[in-house]
Amino acid sequence: MAAKKEGAITAYSVKTKTKNVPMIDPVIDVKSGRYIATGKDSEGNKMAAIMGKATAEEHIKNGNAKKGTGWE
Repeated sequence: MAAKKEGAITAYSVKTKTKNVPMIDPVIDVKSGRYIATGKDSEGNKMAAIMGKATAEEHIKNGNAKKGTGWE
């Protein structure tokens, strides 16, 4: 497992069945009013996490994620 970056977006990995796996290079998209972070884990498995607007904006402000599609 990769070293956990402070403040990084974490998600559940369905493939490895582990919780709080940090995402590598997450991108936050806005779809139907929901903020969805997508990225990969250290093994290259796709991951996604749904979050609120405040959390999404905080991650982008801190440099933990990039803006994707759907932002105003």
